[in-house]
Amino acid sequence: MDIALLIKAAIMGIVEGLTEFLPISSTGHLILAGALLGFDDDKAKVFDIAIQTGAIFAVILVYWQKIHDTLVALPSEKQAQQFALNVLVAFVPAVLLGLLFGKAIKANLFTPVVVASTFIIGGFIILWAEKRQQANPATARIHEVESMTTLDALKVGLVQCLAMIPGTSRSGATIIGGMLLGLSRKAATDFSFYLAIPTLIGAGAYSLYKDRALLSVADTPVFAVGLAFSFISAWLCIRWLLRYIASHSFVPFAWYRIAFGVVVLATAWSGLVTWAG
Repeated sequence: MDIALLIKAAIMGIVEGLTEFLPISSTGHLILAGALLGFDDDKAKVFDIAIQTGAIFAVILVYWQKIHDTLVALPSEKQAQQFALNVLVAFVPAVLLGLLFGKAIKANLFTPVVVASTFIIGGFIILWAEKRQQANPATARIHEVESMTTLDALKVGLVQCLAMIPGTSRSGATIIGGMLLGLSRKAATDFSFYLAIPTLIGAGAYSLYKDRALLSVADTPVFAVGLAFSFISAWLCIRWLLRYIASHSFVPFAWYRIAFGVVVLATAWSGLVTWAG
């Protein structure tokens, strides 16, 4: 058993879990971490997507009561049916665009320089969104996910598609996009978590099926370690984030994105760090 490889898998799992639900791009951090660790071949790219499932198990655990109540009420209660429909409607655009453009995006945009650039751009968008909502709190017309309409869900689903560009952040796109579309910070964050369940499970299952020829039984320990560490770190991160947003904005994450992006670009252009493509 390659202990060094298992350590790399654990590190990548922690990176995934800590960054998946924060507006700082898990894909971007995985690309950068993989470049530094030399863990960025084709099999590693499948691994990066597959370990998202561990983070999703953490979401299911944290939101289990709401998920359970919705499933039980689904056959008879209109509110539960509307909620399930909203998640489905928001999920569909990413599926369609992913099937159409996913291969081209992976071939051309999954590079550290692109990630760093989108980190910076996304940081400034977060600053603008937070300033807008703080200056005019009345822009938040939806304070609970149950109050969302199907059109609201579709808009958030379309915004989620921006996250196909690595470094954008799926959670960042849905949370900040939701805030710009009239959701409160809490409602946007909650819906982002619910939408992550079908989105990331679907992406993981599709990637494993599509690239199954790259994998073997010998890869099981590496994937298991990545999933386990992704689950634990994501569970801790989600619980912290839900407490954090009760009294804080996303501004610190915006400045983190900008600073981190600048550091990556500076080290790449100076030659201090040779980032892998």
